[in-house]
Amino acid sequence: MTPPRLSLPARGLGAVAVIVVLVLLAAVAAAVVRFGQQGQTMVQQDVQSLRASAAARAGIEWGLFQALKGSWTSCSATSQTLDLAADGGMRVTVSCSSTLYNEGLDSTGANRTVRLFTIDAVACNSGGNCPDATAAVRSGYAEARRQVQATNN
Repeated sequence: MTPPRLSLPARGLGAVAVIVVLVLLAAVAAAVVRFGQQGQTMVQQDVQSLRASAAARAGIEWGLFQALKGSWTSCSATSQTLDLAADGGMRVTVSCSSTLYNEGLDSTGANRTVRLFTIDAVACNSGGNCPDATAAVRSGYAEARRQVQATNN
């Protein structure tokens, strides 16, 4: 005859397993929500970056027109801020500088000079002028810079 075995009742083990599974599911759900929020933040930053890049390109086009066809014919350290907030929340600071270069003589023997324009456009989504060093540490700040050189010939 074998001695009787002392065994613990199996009741309560199922409740512990259910609690462990619920805790694991809650952790997975929290991770999914966090990754979703991070993804949304990254998409918003990408959109702001693309808007800043487009605004800087628009500033370059505007500056080239002003230098070559408009009022900035000499373009001596001229700067202007364009407010594009209604179109995408951006402001663009466009600056222009120019230098005259002697390109030799033309067919009549006269000096041939060429003016080289440098147009610089900085776009950002801050409320002040661009670039804005104080806003650069703010979350969601976007800035883009474009520069082009052109001649009037």
